[in-house]
Amino acid sequence: MTHLLDIDDLTKTDIDSILKLATKLKQSHIDGNVPSLLHGKTLSMLFEKPSTRTRVSFEVGMNMLGGDAITFDLSQLQLSRGETLSDTTKSLSLYVDAILARVTDHSLLEQLSLASTIPIINGLSDKSHPCQALADLLTIHENFGNFDVQAAWVGDGNNVANSFARACSIMGIDLVMATPKGYELSPETLSKIESSGISFSATNDPSKAVSEADVVYTDTWVSMGDESTRDKRLSDFDGFQINSKLLDKTEALVMHCLPAHRDEEISTDILDGNRSLVWTQAENRLHAQNGLLVHILNPTHGTPK
Repeated sequence: MTHLLDIDDLTKTDIDSILKLATKLKQSHIDGNVPSLLHGKTLSMLFEKPSTRTRVSFEVGMNMLGGDAITFDLSQLQLSRGETLSDTTKSLSLYVDAILARVTDHSLLEQLSLASTIPIINGLSDKSHPCQALADLLTIHENFGNFDVQAAWVGDGNNVANSFARACSIMGIDLVMATPKGYELSPETLSKIESSGISFSATNDPSKAVSEADVVYTDTWVSMGDESTRDKRLSDFDGFQINSKLLDKTEALVMHCLPAHRDEEISTDILDGNRSLVWTQAENRLHAQNGLLVHILNPTHGTPK
């Protein structure tokens, strides 16, 4: 049984396998002939926070692959009436084949994994967003043909940044992180990156970070749960917007996990421009997760030709 609570629950071999399968399934989707590799499988999806891409892409993906998905807001379950998380998880484990959970506190996922007899998939927590990282890797590989690239992160050292940085360390992508002071990556993530052998540096200067980048990645400056500090954050992140001025001396492509606050962390002309990979990333949530679902739920699959 494989839980995916963060991207480094997967090995490089696992990720290579998932991405190869995702590429084949994406082509099968284009050809209109996706194999029913998850026939008879059911995914339960639990949401404590709002979701667009995660919810829709997982539900569509399960249906596309011949399976089913059941979606709940946590308030709809008996948890809201005092049932323990352990009892809820044990019950769900009797009915479905995997549980996807989008939660506020990462420790809730850890509790789920301890009580569950089926795989737990992190659909986003305050600590990490591994499914997004898989889509990011698929997008980079599609556009560059390999992972021999220089990536730059410009913005908050948040959950998406943590997972992307760890993904880079696993796959050998060199990385420069530019964050305002006080918004750096978690010490745990920094330790893992620095011991991975990739070329890594951290700076408080966005211009320095993007100067030699092949791809520049950003995310919202005000993540879910940070709304009360919005005004302070907008002040602290002044000068970190991804715009034509910042990218003037580079041909780097641009990534954003969405939702975007247009003309805050990224200018509209860059988001919708010809160097944007953002909509490819969004599409690849579906295909990367399809690869992940098959990897977890049908590891002896016959891959599409």
